[in-house]
Amino acid sequence: MTTHPVAHRVPDLGALELLLAVARLGSLGRAARELGITQPAASSRIRSMERRLGLALVERSPRGSRLTEAGALVTDWARPIVEAAEAFDAGVHALRDRRDSRLRVAASMTIAEYLLPGWLIALRELRPGTAVSLLTGNSAAVAERLLDGAADLGFVEGLDVPRGLDGAVIGHDRLAVVTAPTHPWARRRGDLDPGELAATPLVLRERGSGTRQVLDAALAAHGGLADPLLELASTTAVKAAAISGAGPAVLSRLAIREELAARRLTEIPVAGVHLSRDLRAVWPAGQRPTGPARDLLGLTRG
Repeated sequence: MTTHPVAHRVPDLGALELLLAVARLGSLGRAARELGITQPAASSRIRSMERRLGLALVERSPRGSRLTEAGALVTDWARPIVEAAEAFDAGVHALRDRRDSRLRVAASMTIAEYLLPGWLIALRELRPGTAVSLLTGNSAAVAERLLDGAADLGFVEGLDVPRGLDGAVIGHDRLAVVTAPTHPWARRRGDLDPGELAATPLVLRERGSGTRQVLDAALAAHGGLADPLLELASTTAVKAAAISGAGPAVLSRLAIREELAARRLTEIPVAGVHLSRDLRAVWPAGQRPTGPARDLLGLTRG
């Protein structure tokens, strides 16, 4: 014997709510007004329910509407169904409130320092009741926090989406080779040869950073990077070392706008090397951002 899902045999919640209102108010018109629908729509909904059940539920007269004997029984059975639906709705609403009360963001250094503050200010205007916590680290650390469930949304720089994550490109960035103005490279007339760049010990971010990933890929065909002169864990530290004259560095142009304008750093053109990268929002694969995470993602594209 073929059976059909119960949803095909049971009236929808709206019809059951209407039947309960008719039973309580004794009038189809008053029930329709309470539920915010027209009386013709209410009549149509009752008739549709009666056809589905194969029962007459409501008797209509100039003095009002009253339930039939079958209608009274159906109303008794409908009441716990509607109450259960109300409890379900309240529970889901509470879950959404709990989810929306906090947002855990993990971001790589450049995005955290130079882009994220503006986005978070805009998010606070949109969701003043959401508490935001920010974890910073390199792109590999951001991916790890997302996969461990320690963050709801992440931001990384690099060549591709880390394994186990989905993502969307939210912007673009270009790396620049920079030195202090007193460095010999700052006085050269032509572009720097990529082989010379690869062979020179540089002030660099640590392995796992998006900056290091892009630079490694760009110089792989030119012998690969020499051992670093210094390997530092933040963009600010790399920038300070370059300004002090410790040696050439490679930094995001987002991070050095002021220093280039004030001539505390000099950009060194490099021939034939692609140093651009995508900026991405990322999240665990198959788990599209919701709530405040979705709103923050939308703000990055504004």
